Amino acid sequence: MPRTVAILIFPDFQLLDAAGPIGAFEMPTRATPSPYVLKVIARDAGLVRSSSGVAMAAESFADAGEIDTLIVSGGFGTYAAMTCEATLAFVRQAAARARRVTSVCSGAFILAAAGLLDGRRATTHWRRCKTLALTFPKVTVEPDRIFVRDGDVWTSAGITAGIDLALALIADDLGDTVSRRVAQELVVYHRRPGGQSQFSALLEMERAGGRFEGLLSWIRENLDEALTVEQLAAQAAMSPRNFTRAFTAETRMTPAKAVERLRLEAARLRVEAGEDGIDRIAQVTGFGDPERMRRAFLRAFGQPPQALRRAARA
Repeated sequence: MPRTVAILIFPDFQLLDAAGPIGAFEMPTRATPSPYVLKVIARDAGLVRSSSGVAMAAESFADAGEIDTLIVSGGFGTYAAMTCEATLAFVRQAAARARRVTSVCSGAFILAAAGLLDGRRATTHWRRCKTLALTFPKVTVEPDRIFVRDGDVWTSAGITAGIDLALALIADDLGDTVSRRVAQELVVYHRRPGGQSQFSALLEMERAGGRFEGLLSWIRENLDEALTVEQLAAQAAMSPRNFTRAFTAETRMTPAKAVERLRLEAARLRVEAGEDGIDRIAQVTGFGDPERMRRAFLRAFGQPPQALRRAARA
């Protein structure tokens, strides 16, 4: 019997928060028999306007029926939704009967307002993680995660992370092979590990049209080299002294710190992917030996590589 996946929306919801998971769950429904039935639900039936102005048709809470998986969207309308007693009551009721409850982006605020995240780990869009933690102190917010699973409650980061969440849910139901085929159809990665950072060190340092934009890309492509200041300055066709001053002014970090950030990002992705041994990762990302990499992970993430690998597999 197919499982019902219900996507909860509200006025001023973020369109992609709903459309992303719908697009992912649609792919398996093309099989016979279909493993899923998709429903879009809202407090009131009819067209619900998203923050973009595009509307989506929804059934009412009263007509939702039995739900296997509830996905709560986020968006600008989250605050009104999280203070709507009818919405919170429905979410609590659905959580008591559904196999799992999930959220995309700021939809985590609705789950938290309903009390479903108390004593649990959760994430949301990186811009709202601090607010979530301050507003709901019983929730352990993990800002550096694409998605977090804590028992039968799943939360995900901003907007497109809803696709990562959906792929993880599909893999949990139907296996990695099906989830991988869905990712291929969607032309997205299969799949970013839940623990992958929401942030990109390269994007954080780059300035559009900046002097060192090309150099930063070159560094990331050559992490297994020594990457000394002298080597980087030569690559930038500058003296080491002028290079250090100009690079620090543009990127707001020293060359050594920038190299370590890029190495850490590359190493973390490989650690969480789980395809290479720790020793091999330390070599190809330029740390040289696993102990040096372990110390860098502890400084940056508060955990050694092995712990992050276990968390990604959880």
